[in-house]
Amino acid sequence: MSVSAQEFRISVVGLERGMFVARLDRPWIGTGFPLEGLRIADDDEIERLRRMCSHVYVDPSRGRSPDVRHILLEDDRVVRRVRGEDEIDNLRRTRWNVVADFGEELGNAQKAHAELETRVGEVIRDLQRGGKLDLQKLADGVDTMIESITRNPAAFPWVMELRRTCDYSYQHALGCSVWAATFGRHLGLERDELRELAMGGLLCDVGKLRLPTSLLIKTGPLTTAEVALLRGHVEQGVRIAEETDGISPTVVRMIASHHERHDGSGYPQGLSELDIPIHARIIGIIDSYDAMTSVRPYAPSRSPHQAVMELYHGRDRLFQGELVEQFIRASGIYPTGSLVELTDGTVGVVMSVNTLRRLRPVVMLLLDQSKMPLREFKPIDLSEVLTDADGQPLNIRGGLPRGAFGIDPAALFLD
Repeated sequence: MSVSAQEFRISVVGLERGMFVARLDRPWIGTGFPLEGLRIADDDEIERLRRMCSHVYVDPSRGRSPDVRHILLEDDRVVRRVRGEDEIDNLRRTRWNVVADFGEELGNAQKAHAELETRVGEVIRDLQRGGKLDLQKLADGVDTMIESITRNPAAFPWVMELRRTCDYSYQHALGCSVWAATFGRHLGLERDELRELAMGGLLCDVGKLRLPTSLLIKTGPLTTAEVALLRGHVEQGVRIAEETDGISPTVVRMIASHHERHDGSGYPQGLSELDIPIHARIIGIIDSYDAMTSVRPYAPSRSPHQAVMELYHGRDRLFQGELVEQFIRASGIYPTGSLVELTDGTVGVVMSVNTLRRLRPVVMLLLDQSKMPLREFKPIDLSEVLTDADGQPLNIRGGLPRGAFGIDPAALFLD
């Protein structure tokens, strides 16, 4: 929904019948009102709006004009925030439904993951040998992955997290692509748009393949010259993309701008806020999240829960706050693959996220209260199981680092 030059921001105290409410001070989703706006018909609608909002935006060209006493002056910060929210709202072109349960989709996800992993590895090796980017080889694998994620958004990320290895170069590319498709599904992008976003995630750091390996695996502090060389991977990535037939301008923009930051502290151009293309803003969040949760030679990996908290603390500073909030809605506070301890002392790994109750995901229990392995792993849906065996409230006590209590989910589930 675009910002109309006719709109006035007014206090909800000034709402009257016949006014056309074009926007709220919060997203329309979840309010019960139509997303395209509302012509106020009765006092009940006024009361509902007053309970939900402190101010709204009315369009006098489509309804009754507001009393000037209730018009609120905008400031640039509010205008930018509203426009940013509208950009996100405008991404939603469809609503994806889960059409396959987790167990049913798991086998498909494993096959699709193996295919995409193979294709990514082949393309990376071709580029490392000085060859050109084979876009079609990647596109076929991405399409198979998207088919799985649109059927059920939980199965493919589960397989991906369990299969992570120490080969950062292509595991990061794969992870960014999977999370981009999963996040794009949550935002309501159509299939072609999901393909573009997933391809942008896959290729966002492709320029690093043109940098010295010694620089990429260096564990000590980088010199000023080395930092400049590392940041040059963006230019190298754009160059690779522009040499590739059939690549879309949107993907090129994602590669060019995914290291820009909301407060202007990013690179290479120092863009800020809405000057950063929205798809690049999305990939910037995805790239940072996946990097934090990956095994890297120069930095310890964080748990998915820790990475989500880092993103949350960086909202409205490093990343657009509304996009961070939407990513957390998609990933959950404890994303797929997180090791968690419950309040009864049991330990498990998050299998899938409850989008309505993000603190109550489905968890596969691995250890009992004494931290001993269970004879049989036990899935538990915390949105349905509210108490433990003693009748006490059952919740997640907290996230655990990778490898806690010697747990290797990949060895447990993929042997």
